[in-house]
Amino acid sequence: MTTDQTIIFALLGLTLFLFVTGRWRYDVVALVPLVLATLFGLIPADEAFAGFGHPAVITVAAVLVVSRGLQGSGMVELLARWLAKAGANPTIQVLLMTSVVAFLSAFMNNVGALALMMPVAIRLARESNRSPSYLLMPLAFGSLLGGLVTLTGTPPNIIIATYRAQTGADPFRMFDFTPVGLGVAVVGVLFVGLIGWRLTPARKGQAGAEELLNVQDYMTEVSVPEGSQAAGMLVQDIEDGDNGATRVLSVIRDQRRLAAPSGFLSIREGDVLIVQGDSDALQNLIESTGVELITDEHLSSEQLSSEGVSVVEAVVAPRASAVGRSAQRLRLRGRYGINLLALARQGARLHDRLSELEFAVGDIALLQGPSDLVADAMADLGLLPLAEREVRLGQQRRLLTGLAVVVGAVVAAATGLLEIQIAFLLGAMAMVFVGLVSLREAYQSVDWPIIVLLGALIPVGGALESTGAAQILADGLVSISGGLQPWLLLTVVLVGTMFLSDLVNNAAAAVIMAPIAISVALGLGVSSDPFLMAVAIGASSAFLTPIGHQSNTLVMGPGGYLFRDYWRMGLPLEILIVVVAIPLILVAWPL
Repeated sequence: MTTDQTIIFALLGLTLFLFVTGRWRYDVVALVPLVLATLFGLIPADEAFAGFGHPAVITVAAVLVVSRGLQGSGMVELLARWLAKAGANPTIQVLLMTSVVAFLSAFMNNVGALALMMPVAIRLARESNRSPSYLLMPLAFGSLLGGLVTLTGTPPNIIIATYRAQTGADPFRMFDFTPVGLGVAVVGVLFVGLIGWRLTPARKGQAGAEELLNVQDYMTEVSVPEGSQAAGMLVQDIEDGDNGATRVLSVIRDQRRLAAPSGFLSIREGDVLIVQGDSDALQNLIESTGVELITDEHLSSEQLSSEGVSVVEAVVAPRASAVGRSAQRLRLRGRYGINLLALARQGARLHDRLSELEFAVGDIALLQGPSDLVADAMADLGLLPLAEREVRLGQQRRLLTGLAVVVGAVVAAATGLLEIQIAFLLGAMAMVFVGLVSLREAYQSVDWPIIVLLGALIPVGGALESTGAAQILADGLVSISGGLQPWLLLTVVLVGTMFLSDLVNNAAAAVIMAPIAISVALGLGVSSDPFLMAVAIGASSAFLTPIGHQSNTLVMGPGGYLFRDYWRMGLPLEILIVVVAIPLILVAWPL
C-alpha cells in the first residue's frame, strides 16, 4: 500500500467518524478531508474547489429552486385540500398520503414535499382523534421512496448519474432510474400503507396548540391597580426586568384585547396583562411592580390572539437558521416582533426558561405575533407551519405556469435535448422570471450545506479513485466474499450502502460508495451500471435512524418518536427493498 493510499484511507476513516458522531454539521465535516487531502498533495490545489462547479452540484441547486417554484404555484395545496377529505380509515389515510408524497418527491425536493404534506397529515390525525405518529413516519418514508423514481428525485441519483460518465458511458438520464426505482417505490408504499404503519409505536406526538397552552404555571393574568409602579411603564420595561424572564403576551384595556403588544405600549392603571413566565419570574414581577394576580385559570389561544394577530404552530426544519440558537439570541421580540409561547420536543413540552432554550431540529414552537410578521419570521428562521395553507384565489394561471416550467425541464433532460444541469438551470431561471420565485426565495430554497458537502466530497471521491484506494477496497470486498456470484456481490454493495446511509448523509454515502462500486465491477469484469444502481437505491434507503435523512429528522418532533422507533418499520422495509431491487436491477441493467 502506498503512502497516498494510506493517507486517503485515514482521511476516509476520520470523515466517517465525524459524520457518525455528529459533533459538527455535515458540510463542515466534508471540508475537513478536502483541505487535508489538498495539503497532502492528493488533490492539486488548482482543482480543490472544482467540485463546486460539478454538474451534479449545479443540478441539485437548480432542482431545489424549481421545487420552490412548484410549491409557489399552488399545486400541492390543491392536492392537500383533496387529501384532507379522506375518510377516517387509517389504512386508507396512510396509503393516500404516502402515495401522494412519493409522487411529488419524484419531481421535487423530497424534504419540501414532506413539509407541504405534514400539515394535512396532522389535521387528519387530529380529526381522527389519533396521534400523528401513525401518519408522519410513513409520510417521511414515502418521500424517500419517491425520490428513487427519477434522476432529480434525490441528490444521490444525480451524483450516480455523473459517476457513470467516468466509466466512458453517457450519464444516466431522467427516467433511467424509473424501471428499478418505480418498482421499489410501489412495493415500499404498499408495505408502508398496509403493514408498516402498524409496526410504529403509538407515541403521544404533538396534539396541538391547546395542549401546548395548557401551562397554568407559566401563563397568568395580572391587573394593574391604582398606584402600581407598572402604570406608566412600557411593555419592554417590564420584559427587560429579571433578565427577560417575563413576557407580556396580551393587554386587555377598556374591554379591547391588544395581542402581542408593541414594546413601546405604555401600561395604564386598570389594564389586565396576560404574562408568561415561571413562578419565580411572576413573583418578582408582583413584588417589583405591585401588579395583582387575578386568575390562575387555564388560558386559551383565543385570549392571545386578535384581529391581525395569530398564534401558530411551527416545526423547526433540518437546516433552519434557528437551530442551536435561543429565542434570546435570535431576538424574536426585538427583531421580528413575535413571542415564543411554548416549545415542545418529541411530544413533551419543555419547562425551562423559553428565552434560554436552544431550538433543535423537529422542535414544535408555538408563536404569537402579527400574522404577516409571523409568516416572514418563520420563513427567515426556517420554521415550517403546522397548519394548512389557504389556496389563493385566481392562481390557476400560476399553477399552469409552474407545471409548464417543470414539464419543460423534465422533457428537455429526458430526451437529451439539453444536459440535465442546463435544463433545470433554465427551469430555475424561468421560475424567477415568471414570478413564482423571488430572488430571495431562490437563494433561500437552495440547501447550501448539501451544496458545500457535494462540492467538497466530489474531489475527495476522485482522489479515492485516482490513488487506487477504491480499487484496494473493491479487491478486498471481492476477496472477503470468497468468490461469490456477481449478483451476491451486488447485494453486498446495496446493503453496505444502505448501512452507510443510515449513519451519514445520503449524498455523502453515494460519493463514497460510487467509486468503490465501479472498482468492484471492473474487478469482476462486468458492467458497472447495476452496481451504480445498487448504490443509488441504497443511498436513498435510510430507514433505520432519524439521522440518515432530513425527512426522518423532520417528523421526529411532531410524531413524538424516539431514536429506536425507526427500525421497527425501517428494518423490514429495507429487507423488502433488497429482495425487490436486486431482481429489478438485474433485469433492467444486466451484468
